Amino acid sequence: MILPIYTYGHPVLRKVAQDIPTDYPDLDQLVKDMYETLDASSGVGLAAPQIGKSIRVVVIDLDVLKEDFPEYAGFRHAYINPHIIELDEKSKKETMEEGCLSIPGLSENVARYSRIHVQYLDESLQPHDEWVEGYLARVMQHEFDHLEGVLYVDRVTPFRKQLIRNKLRGIMQGKFNCSYRVKTIRK
Repeated sequence: MILPIYTYGHPVLRKVAQDIPTDYPDLDQLVKDMYETLDASSGVGLAAPQIGKSIRVVVIDLDVLKEDFPEYAGFRHAYINPHIIELDEKSKKETMEEGCLSIPGLSENVARYSRIHVQYLDESLQPHDEWVEGYLARVMQHEFDHLEGVLYVDRVTPFRKQLIRNKLRGIMQGKFNCSYRVKTIRK
């Protein structure tokens, strides 16, 4: 089922998400719904808070980027109870443009570490403890930020934040266009 994506200003996007028990009811269906919602919105990642659930579940699909990143062909994974354990501060920070399904029509340059240490459960509830680098590390940082109540606009410079303030206010007021279902604070 395609779910609405909660947009900027919704309180659930600012809550710290909770770990879920391994017997969380209908987890398989939730993950399927999140993939379907991600596909319908043409995104690369979706965190549970973006669909109104303050729990630590993320889906990432990098297969859509295989033209530019052939190493991600077929890459489609769910992350249950993910946590960033460490940012490799010796790795260089890279700045790239980021957008977000919860902030339609806006993108900004964000600096992120190129290597991170993460722990999570996969869809089969098997534990993983690994170092991740490159573009996947960037996407994980963006999506896992959602689980901490942090949005990418919180990571832009104060000057840029001031420049986009009116656009963010417009999103809160429902003044935007996008091709996927959303839930604004006004609905």
